[in-house]
Amino acid sequence: MNLLQKQGFLNSLILYAGTALGFFNLVILFQRFLTLEQIGFFSLLIAVSLLYAQVASVGISNVILKYFPYYRTNDKKHGGFATFVTLWTLLGFVVFTLLFCLFKDYIVSYYSQKKGGSLLVKYFYYLIPLAFLTTVFAVLESMALTVFKNVLSSFLREVGLRLFTLASVLLIAAAVINYHDFLWIYIGANVLMVLILLVYVSKGKHFKLAPISARLLKEKGKFLNYGVYTVLSGTSYVLIQNLDIILLSALTNDKLVGIYTTFFSIAIVISLPAKALSRTSLQIVSQAWATNDLAKIGKIYYKTSVVQMLIGCLLFIGLVANQQFVIVLLHKPEYAGYFDVFVVVGLAFLVDMTGGLNNYIMNISKYYRLTTLFIVLGVIFCAGLNWLLIPRIGMMGAGISYLFTMFALNLAYTLFVKIKFGLQPFGKAHIWILLTGVTCLLIGLYLPVLKNVYVDMVYRSIIIGIVYTALAYFLKISEDINSVFDRLLKRK
Repeated sequence: MNLLQKQGFLNSLILYAGTALGFFNLVILFQRFLTLEQIGFFSLLIAVSLLYAQVASVGISNVILKYFPYYRTNDKKHGGFATFVTLWTLLGFVVFTLLFCLFKDYIVSYYSQKKGGSLLVKYFYYLIPLAFLTTVFAVLESMALTVFKNVLSSFLREVGLRLFTLASVLLIAAAVINYHDFLWIYIGANVLMVLILLVYVSKGKHFKLAPISARLLKEKGKFLNYGVYTVLSGTSYVLIQNLDIILLSALTNDKLVGIYTTFFSIAIVISLPAKALSRTSLQIVSQAWATNDLAKIGKIYYKTSVVQMLIGCLLFIGLVANQQFVIVLLHKPEYAGYFDVFVVVGLAFLVDMTGGLNNYIMNISKYYRLTTLFIVLGVIFCAGLNWLLIPRIGMMGAGISYLFTMFALNLAYTLFVKIKFGLQPFGKAHIWILLTGVTCLLIGLYLPVLKNVYVDMVYRSIIIGIVYTALAYFLKISEDINSVFDRLLKRK
């Protein structure tokens, strides 16, 4: 196993471990030891700090990854590249923070007038250090990536931070600390992450602070143009993922944000197989694109869409059919009245998975700039729907906005790839998946309900799984899935 394969394998393990930890924290611990308002504000704090860091960094992480190889030198000074990155990061953050503080009174005044107020008023300034630490960590991670060291940063972000969160909530449960202390510990954990990564990068002695070379200064305009372009694309993507949370907080209250973000985080589980599958598929498509092998790209495009929809449908059906178990697991009765929101958000993830590699195929083509245009238009569309629907139907408005945005974006990507390259991912298999899914969902919903919720979940899931798998196998929906089962059966 070479270095890249080893790092890819380790990063996959870290991703799954981090997801499991995050799921345990949110679904088990948060629900039992934090209020819905506290859960909602914590989710809002993370969402806003990510967006804050995206804008304040002015795309420096992307600039590092794209341009550092052109300035690499054996003396490790790299023409003052590390100095240039440091100054860029500090200047961008200071300028944006000044603008952020200018709007502080307006934001605080708005939230103060809301029914019940908001924790954002009390903890407004916590956003600044958290956003700064997020920015610095992203820069250090990009620097580490340029010298092929990406496992530690992935571990710190996905696992380390969540372990600190877990320990903090347990301290709240033991009445050792309160929510105020919990937030400080979270910020402190981010400080520790940055320091560890800084020491790790510095210890490697791959970078030295040095005067910025004339060549580097001459190119600053090109860097800025690229940075602004990528930050527009990156910020738009982050906005689509978090806009519903931000606007739900602005238009309703932290309690509803807490319920929504919990359902959203559970729905993310549906997309995990797609993330794992994409790691391999993206490399194959990239290589095929280099040789202009459209036939191979089309084959992978179709197979990826089928497998992702097939697995995603099973997970979606399992969660919806086990509504009673999910509500009991969440430990708060308030969730029962909003489970339909989870169904809508789950469908949004399913739609996105079914699109397969449409976004990536477009992004690695010569039309990659249009991806940014599509995402920006997606943000405008999503924001408009949220402003229109949330005041009228509340949390469901946020869910519907996200579903429609995912549908619109995937439709745009799919149509573009079809028109420009003659590739499309759909076939009879998708119809069979829909019919199989509807059949199994009806079975799951109408099975007798057992008194013990845990036994009910097990028997319901087993029946759904057996029927779904059998139909998928005998209908030969996916050659790849069937071949896996054939190999397993032959071993027996």
